[in-house]
Amino acid sequence: MDVDSLYQEIILDHYKHPHGAGLREPFEAEVHHVNPTCGDEITLRVHLDGEMVSDVSYAAEGCSISRASTSVLNDLIVGKSVSEGMAVLDEFNQLMHGKGKIDPNEDVLEDGIAFAGVAQFPGRIKCALLGWMAWKDAVSQALVTTASSDTASSDTALSDTSSSNEGTS
Repeated sequence: MDVDSLYQEIILDHYKHPHGAGLREPFEAEVHHVNPTCGDEITLRVHLDGEMVSDVSYAAEGCSISRASTSVLNDLIVGKSVSEGMAVLDEFNQLMHGKGKIDPNEDVLEDGIAFAGVAQFPGRIKCALLGWMAWKDAVSQALVTTASSDTASSDTALSDTSSSNEGTS
């Protein structure tokens, strides 16, 4: 079996048996992204536990490339820190914009290397990146949400402390 056939098999396997598919709770952010050139759509949720990505769940409609790519994203991102996930995103993004001339880092991208051939087809790059851009957007929103709730919790704790100290003077 040649490498291209193997890559096609990996993509088809992730398409037919998607990892992480189905919207789940809890989550800190939910986004909906659409690829207007082909009609692919994804609703993606991110659940963070501090800086760790605890879950990425999604509902996707579209081509095998966009759906398989999001399945691979789930495998590569869940269980990593947000910064590690962003590093994986950068590697995948470089692969997609390398026009098929970049040797993918298999240690980082694992099954994501199967999308190396997709980079040769400009019309398909957006398909492969749809879930990844949705993940980046959702993580950004989740970080803002968790930072805001941490600040609100701190403010509440401070006001509770201030209220309880008012009668002690």
